Amino acid sequence: MSEAYDEIGRRLRQIRHAQRKSLAVIAGRAGISVSYLSRLESGARALDRRSLVVALADALEVAPSEITTLAPADHLEEDQSLGPVRLALLSVTMDEPDGEVVPVDLLTERAALALEAQRQCDYVSVGSKLPMLIRDLHTTLKTGRHDKKVLQLLTLTHVQGTQAWLGDIGANMDLAWQAAMLAKQAAERADDPLTHAVSAFGTAFGLMGAGAFDLASKALAVPNLGTASVEAAQATGMLTLASSLVAAARKDHSERMAAIEHAADLAKYTGEGNALWFGFGPSNVGVWRMSIALEAGDYAEAARIATIVDPNALPSPTRKSAYWREYGRALARLPRRQDDAVMALRRAERISPARIHRHPFMRSVLAELLTKAKRDAVSRELRGMAYRAGLPV
Repeated sequence: MSEAYDEIGRRLRQIRHAQRKSLAVIAGRAGISVSYLSRLESGARALDRRSLVVALADALEVAPSEITTLAPADHLEEDQSLGPVRLALLSVTMDEPDGEVVPVDLLTERAALALEAQRQCDYVSVGSKLPMLIRDLHTTLKTGRHDKKVLQLLTLTHVQGTQAWLGDIGANMDLAWQAAMLAKQAAERADDPLTHAVSAFGTAFGLMGAGAFDLASKALAVPNLGTASVEAAQATGMLTLASSLVAAARKDHSERMAAIEHAADLAKYTGEGNALWFGFGPSNVGVWRMSIALEAGDYAEAARIATIVDPNALPSPTRKSAYWREYGRALARLPRRQDDAVMALRRAERISPARIHRHPFMRSVLAELLTKAKRDAVSRELRGMAYRAGLPV
């Protein structure tokens, strides 16, 4: 029955069968047991770690996206903006933005509205604002007016707005990468340390999504911003958190722990904040600790961390949804905690449906939970969630 649930498991099996390779061969190449690979293919175990995706992709000699890119069966209102955003990105890449020249103060206000909507998980609003904002920013840049300010605003908008929005709604990874590269080009022209930090963060996440962990680590190696200002310290903190996540994917335990502890120290210094729309602070570091533990495969540790993080103290719906999503992901792997996992994921879904329905890891976790589901009230919640995510139930 589980084979009907997990698309990623079916994809793994289809690719392996097309190559006429046995379970033993692919498992050996990936460095996992035959029984583990069999459980992944059947949906009895979720594929929810970047490092494992890359190991399997290398074993199958395909790109990681061949395994994780899935066509969502559900339809969300924000999908209506995907075409216009794609056309806007194509237009500015061709240096034909076809927008309007807008005063930089007004562009700043419009960008702030879009980024706040992203922070609130209001993806319909973000999608409606992005196409013309992208076009107008690039059109204004071509005039040379307030050149550096527009470049800084472009970098911030493309990383914290365009790239983040595309990732959250489950758009094609290459489209988000295009936004990250536009941000990188703008940051290089602006030649400003904080702008470089924002771009490095976006570039690193794009590379991690492609399984290029070594390149992601290099992208994060920007000059030290120091702690001369709270803004610089918060940006440094976010780059450090990203470095810890990359280290977890690379299975570098010492670097992972050193980076997360450094980020925690910076958070004590800065307190809660939102410089450059990062939302860096002690509570957010707690959520990142959970994500980093999950990437390292330490589900019990991630669940333990969740118990000492106060979700009510988290600065935004985006972070609250991340907390409940990661907590549910951790609980799903612990004995006799599947019901708690379902309820945590349901809380995440109420805040941000797209971050459950459209993320390949979360769809795989839902599929695993379905294989263990009982016929009770919690199971009905799970099946409803899986149905809304477009999984066959």
